[in-house]
Amino acid sequence: MKEFTYTIKDEYGIHARPAGLLVKLAKGYASCITLVRGSDTCDLKRLMPLMAMGVKQGETITVKAEGTDEDACIESVSAFLEKSV
Repeated sequence: MKEFTYTIKDEYGIHARPAGLLVKLAKGYASCITLVRGSDTCDLKRLMPLMAMGVKQGETITVKAEGTDEDACIESVSAFLEKSV
């Protein structure tokens, strides 16, 4: 399993557009990808649970990937978050 932490920089947090793009990106990988914020977790391949988390600016999240392509997955999701959120 691979993981990384990231602090949300976007003033609107993970809102609809980046959430949709993030889910689309995650669905391209075979690995199981989980987003964790505090005690809340969600499958990063599901839009509604991600939106329901209401991740805001300044909050720190952890993204975990487990599977055959976990290295590529973590690298890709990390790059997306740096660029978009």
